[in-house]
Amino acid sequence: MAAKTAVALLLLAVASLLAQPALAAHGASIDGRLKYPAGFDRFDYTSRQATPGGELILHGLGSFDKTNPFTLKGTAPEGLSSLVFETLAVRSLDEPFAMYGLIAKDIALAPDGLSVTFTLNPQARFSDGKPVTAEDVKFSLDTLKGPAAHPFYQNYFRDIAKAEIIAPDQITFRFARRNRELHLIAGELPVLSKAFYTAHPFSEAGLSLPVGSGPYTVAALSPGKSITYRRNPDYWGWNQPVRRGMFNFGRITYKYYQDQTVAVEAFKAHDFDVLPVNVAKQWARDLRGPNFQAGRIIKASLPHHNDAGMQGLVMNLRRPLFQDRRVRLALNLAFDFEWTNTSLFFGQYSRCNSYFSNSIFAARGLPSPAELRLLAPFRDRLPPSVFTTPPTPISTAPPASLRRNLLKAQALLAEAGWRVKDGVLVNRAGEPFTFEILLDSTAFERPIEPYTRNLKRLGIKARYRVIDPALYSLRLTDFDFDMVVNVYGQSQSPGNEQRDYWSSAAASRPGSGNLMGLRDPVIDHLVDQVVDASTQEGLIAACRALDRVLWYGYYLIPNWYVASHRLAYWNRFSQPSTLPLYYQPGQLLMTWWVKPEAPDEPRP
Repeated sequence: MAAKTAVALLLLAVASLLAQPALAAHGASIDGRLKYPAGFDRFDYTSRQATPGGELILHGLGSFDKTNPFTLKGTAPEGLSSLVFETLAVRSLDEPFAMYGLIAKDIALAPDGLSVTFTLNPQARFSDGKPVTAEDVKFSLDTLKGPAAHPFYQNYFRDIAKAEIIAPDQITFRFARRNRELHLIAGELPVLSKAFYTAHPFSEAGLSLPVGSGPYTVAALSPGKSITYRRNPDYWGWNQPVRRGMFNFGRITYKYYQDQTVAVEAFKAHDFDVLPVNVAKQWARDLRGPNFQAGRIIKASLPHHNDAGMQGLVMNLRRPLFQDRRVRLALNLAFDFEWTNTSLFFGQYSRCNSYFSNSIFAARGLPSPAELRLLAPFRDRLPPSVFTTPPTPISTAPPASLRRNLLKAQALLAEAGWRVKDGVLVNRAGEPFTFEILLDSTAFERPIEPYTRNLKRLGIKARYRVIDPALYSLRLTDFDFDMVVNVYGQSQSPGNEQRDYWSSAAASRPGSGNLMGLRDPVIDHLVDQVVDASTQEGLIAACRALDRVLWYGYYLIPNWYVASHRLAYWNRFSQPSTLPLYYQPGQLLMTWWVKPEAPDEPRP
């Protein structure tokens, strides 16, 4: 009897423990640790000296034709998502994956990890003065998971099964599965005004001036030419710790240019203020002159700790031409990075050596025991090199050479059924090996042209073409290309976005990030392992295993990265003394302010 009583008491205690609600917190992180305590004043990478006012003029390329950044069709203007709209919580830029409440003042993860409850900040208001309610949050989730939203959101929030309104200021998200980052993903939900998108149907909003809860409103727009944002003096969040010292400019304008080369010249004429530079020639040769020498324009190479991800020439597997792995490897062998970096890039770049370049998630050496546990069940379906050879970029550094690589490529193409006839590589049916590399910027013509010359030596006719950025975006949305340059950005804690990049489900969904058209059950399984990892060690092993399989599929030709942000700017700004660790240039600019002694200058 005593034993039964003890068991009953034990079960009662366990039930009581499980029934306890999660404690509300001001923030959340991937590992439960937070740098900033409750009641913190501001992020360390902001400054108390920041003063609001003045104007910042930036640039965009191409054009825009809508003011809803959350739909697939059309192109939204630069800045709209970050300046006008807000999320439940915001990421800290000096922690790998930590978020602090914004619209949500409290974040409560359930003990079983299968739900999270957000309590909204009673001060949160949309720009039309209406309070942000749980109804708006539920509407946002339902809308962004619905058919009218961009497929990215449908996929990203897929494991948030539903939202339940607990009170006007409280909402619970129920999860379809346990996942250690789902409560953080939920915190990234953009909050939309239900009233606005009822009056202006979500998929038909066009160029209607949007209502959001963010620090800026749209002051003026000229479709395809420029958009101006005005700092909202009535913004509800100016005294929130996650907003102090940020968004200081009184007005922010984006001017649009059709070509990056034209934009560089416009910048030097002070048509706009800040130029992020991703073209080595421009950084080394084009950005110089009296204004640089006199200090009126500053060139700064700012270090960061971002996961560099992967940039590469992506092959579209939906095209029969690229479905043979031997052909894809041959195309890799024809690219001479060492010559390109030295002769065209002034030695500024490092070669992408992983789909998680510059991070702890990059595969190194041979597979670890933890990686082997994930890979071994598929040994007969994977190339032997996944298990025997560390992922290493193809090189022409001595003792290797381009000639030796081209001979290997020639042999691989012959194995795959291609032969040279009258100087042209043809298959058994006599069809020539020809394809097009689609570009959206003339800057990429310089490295692509010598690559096509190398391919010509193999009998391959590869042509390249630069098209309008808006048309380029549409072609990518519809997967209407042979080969394109793409950047697969990675977070400091890879997760759900991997489904959008690599999963079979994403391959047929227009607008997804699976530009390659990958449909591989092994990759699907490894992506699930990344998403479902319950520990940091498990996440590292899953990412490295996925990295090896992607690498030895030769689905793209790895390009390059630089572990700093190259920024040129007119010397009229003050900046905090501390840089963030994980950031993009646009995020950094939102911590700057106009120098008091630098009044707005007349523009051309």
